[in-house]
Amino acid sequence: MVAMSDHLTSRATRLLRLLRVGLHLARGVAIAGLLCPFMSTARWRAEVKRWSRQLLAILAVKLEVGGEPPPAAARPLMLVANHVSWLDVFAIDAVLPVRFVARSEVRTWPVIGWLSKKVGTFFIRRARRHDTARVNEMLVEAMHNGDPVAVFPEATTTDGSAMLKFHSSLLQPAVIAGATICPVAIRYERADGTPCVEAAYDGDKSVWDTLKLIVTQPEIRARLVFLPPLENRGLHRRELAHAAREAIARSLFPPVRDNRTETAGGLLTAAR
Repeated sequence: MVAMSDHLTSRATRLLRLLRVGLHLARGVAIAGLLCPFMSTARWRAEVKRWSRQLLAILAVKLEVGGEPPPAAARPLMLVANHVSWLDVFAIDAVLPVRFVARSEVRTWPVIGWLSKKVGTFFIRRARRHDTARVNEMLVEAMHNGDPVAVFPEATTTDGSAMLKFHSSLLQPAVIAGATICPVAIRYERADGTPCVEAAYDGDKSVWDTLKLIVTQPEIRARLVFLPPLENRGLHRRELAHAAREAIARSLFPPVRDNRTETAGGLLTAAR
């Protein structure tokens, strides 16, 4: 029997990865603070994509993409995804840079909060019901201006073994803007194909706690499956939220043969 420690990275490897993450964050601050004001939108998006891919590489996160990402011409555009980790943001940005919606607490995080604001993140005070209307107006304006956006309708993270209810309020901007809605299924696996709970930013774990767990893994596979766009004509936001959740759930948890239950055992097949 192989000891569990044999499947983890060495202490030296973990320290090196953490150091490289720190340096990469510093590079991101320099780019956002010094170069961003002089970059075109296209160049800035390319830089965000490159920076996100590099961060994933530093953390030994192998990105595997399924389905067809929306074409650049698909505007206005909203991505709707399940939420497992703060890695979700960088995995999506590594394929298609978008503007995200995050809870207001993220704005207070050292370095990351500042960077999030610089890349155009919308911050929402979830405890204030009326703040959703303010953010929704900003999302509509952003999509009308050609910026793709992404939302996590679960409004919190899970460990990836199940999905929560999708709150429909953040899909209202897509209804107003007549946006294309693209569901995205996200899953993390260890190198042996088992679910990587270390990547999950759930429960009482802090960002630092999650980061320390991530660097223990020799490799993490981040699987993004871009599902067919939803028809967004004449449907209520609740119908769209339900349709998006069902599409993602079918990808992550395909029905077993008797069609009565769902299992996480089909995750690997669905993501390939």
